[in-house]
Amino acid sequence: MVETLLIDHVGHRGDGVALVDGEPVYVPYALGGETVEVAEVHGHPDRRRLLSVESPSLERIAPFCPHFGVCGGCAIQHWQTERYRAWKHALVAETLGHAKLDCEVAPLLDAHGKGRRRITLHARIGTHEVLKVGYAAASTHDIIPIDRCPILDPGLDGALDAAWALAEPLVATGKPLDIQITATGNGLDVDIRGSGPLQPKMIAALSRIAEQHRLARLTRHGELVLMRAQPAMTMGKATVTLPPGSFLQATVAGEETLAALVKEYCGRAKHIADLFCGVGPFALRLAERARVAAFDADAPAVAALDKAAHAPSLKPVKAETRDLFRRPLVPQELRDYDAVVFDPPRQGAQAQAQKLAASQVPVVVAVSCNAATFARDARILVDGGYRLETVTPVDQFRHTPHVELVARLTK
Repeated sequence: MVETLLIDHVGHRGDGVALVDGEPVYVPYALGGETVEVAEVHGHPDRRRLLSVESPSLERIAPFCPHFGVCGGCAIQHWQTERYRAWKHALVAETLGHAKLDCEVAPLLDAHGKGRRRITLHARIGTHEVLKVGYAAASTHDIIPIDRCPILDPGLDGALDAAWALAEPLVATGKPLDIQITATGNGLDVDIRGSGPLQPKMIAALSRIAEQHRLARLTRHGELVLMRAQPAMTMGKATVTLPPGSFLQATVAGEETLAALVKEYCGRAKHIADLFCGVGPFALRLAERARVAAFDADAPAVAALDKAAHAPSLKPVKAETRDLFRRPLVPQELRDYDAVVFDPPRQGAQAQAQKLAASQVPVVVAVSCNAATFARDARILVDGGYRLETVTPVDQFRHTPHVELVARLTK
């Protein structure tokens, strides 16, 4: 069924929201104030598919990518920049307001920089046995084949060609593939997942392709296939050799912006705990002026951090593998630190926040990629006697509803 709707506003996921009989209906790629023609989406009574914009908003602009609206990578390329930035700032401010957290929300910092330095491409056999390599389509499992992506860092030049070439011989496995590619200081680092065990002939074929495309390293589920150079990243004054499939902030500017805020908010702290430390983007920079204890459940990441921390210009860093969801640091363990940094995954760090709330650590710096779970954890800290001083939103995932933030709490 085709219907005409008036879009009321843009929702938290970047969709236009219309009110139908008082209930919200979500229309991707629509803007507030627009009159749009839409169609039903089977199995999703609260969603519609945009057919046409009958009355466009004055804030609508032309998207710059030919895949926009089909590929699920970007939700927002069609909105004027200042209005988009105001909306993204409001995502954080409104979430804090709902949790009754009263504090300053600083202006949104743009941290897209030169673009994304890591991507995950999907390879599948489509109809007529045709290989497709690209991103998942919006709200479906369909793969949109791509040969270019304008939001990528120049360090990923050649990544798409390499992904297509690597997927070709793996078609015979009959398995869906995920190809994670990271731009490092020594070239492209590629980890393939989903192929199943590889026969020697297949490994030889993949090795030849890796050489042809001059990949720094090629792994399958973290197991080495070929390495031409150690994939390494500079973090402050240290150099980290990345484990296969390592998590990194999406952009170089994003990592640098978050780390600068973390250092600023830690102030003059001399002994800092970095919780959920990963490979050390914060710990290694903090160690330029303070002793650091770093904790994370990812053993290869902690080992990489520990090795990098031996740079001669850094103060001592203790790196420990620890599952902070099951074994959060308790108040007695926290008493020796004058600042704690925590940067958990999207689900937040509720158990650790409860232990922090009961501690006497004078400064807590929270980094988050999910405003809702941050608000929950911050509420725990505030109820435990902390004061939320400031929150700075950071936009490294430009053209999406995702927003990072860094907050300072004191007791």
